[in-house]
Amino acid sequence: MPTLSRKQLVWIGALSGALYGLFVRLMFGLDADKGTLFEVMSSTFIIGVPIALGFLTVWLGEYRKRYSWGRRILMPWLSSLACLGCCLLFAWEGLICVIIWLPLVLVLSSFGGLLAGLIRFAFTQDSSRNYCAAVVALIPFVAAPLESLREASTEIRRVETSIEINASPATVWNQIKSVPLITESEHSLNFSHLLGFPRPTEALLEGTGVGAVRYARFEGNVLFLERITEWQEPVRISFSIQADTENIPPTTFDEHVTIGGPYFDVLHGTYYIESLGPDRVILHLSSDQRLSTRFNFYSHLWTEALMADLQNYILLIIKARCEKTR
Repeated sequence: MPTLSRKQLVWIGALSGALYGLFVRLMFGLDADKGTLFEVMSSTFIIGVPIALGFLTVWLGEYRKRYSWGRRILMPWLSSLACLGCCLLFAWEGLICVIIWLPLVLVLSSFGGLLAGLIRFAFTQDSSRNYCAAVVALIPFVAAPLESLREASTEIRRVETSIEINASPATVWNQIKSVPLITESEHSLNFSHLLGFPRPTEALLEGTGVGAVRYARFEGNVLFLERITEWQEPVRISFSIQADTENIPPTTFDEHVTIGGPYFDVLHGTYYIESLGPDRVILHLSSDQRLSTRFNFYSHLWTEALMADLQNYILLIIKARCEKTR
């Protein structure tokens, strides 16, 4: 058998790791309904697969040719990026999900690469080493059914944002109770929209007082029905939020981050005007979200960051409108 060069082994390891990741994603996605034995939205997949991918990348890539510890950290990134790129290409995942998962994938795959190096040092016999490699590769398939026995935890989390506005409380109130069409010149670039979340377009009020309904529209035919639950003019307005999920096109959101879906929902919102003087206020905007994943410890970091980004975006538009009308 011809001796393979270090470069050839690197590519063999990277390709093997990427193919392993794609194979597991295919297997876990065959039955995508929530509650199955093998779920993509599980800790086993989100955490276990990157570790196994990184492990196999280094394990096969340094066959008979040892890597440095730096290579063991960085080599798995090739497999990870290739795997995620193919998931995008095959439309198995949307851009939002890939970007959210990417930091965790890179860190965990590097951990898997380091683990492969440690096992090579810890075991001298090839049979023991290969046994360890097989165990790591099979862990996702063994752990997933066990994890499915536990219900995903549900958390209600709150995101609070605020902005100072040089305008009277009455002026600000008129701009928040109903938001006329946002023109293109009022829009700006922000993080959540770069990820693919639709931009807000308007929030029209039907009726006044408690029981009235705001129709909050976003790009991509996204509609939220916001029923007023508190009305203190010109201080506070609160509303429940219900996504019109039946009419949201499937192309607008990735299935794993759909608002009103099994994993995430926005439940309630509040505007509060804190008066600092005749023509100076702080406008507070808060929202409550439901998060129902098996890895809320990680996903809440992203949902809160994205909601804060969106809320700040809306506050900036309101500020510009209020100060323009002074």
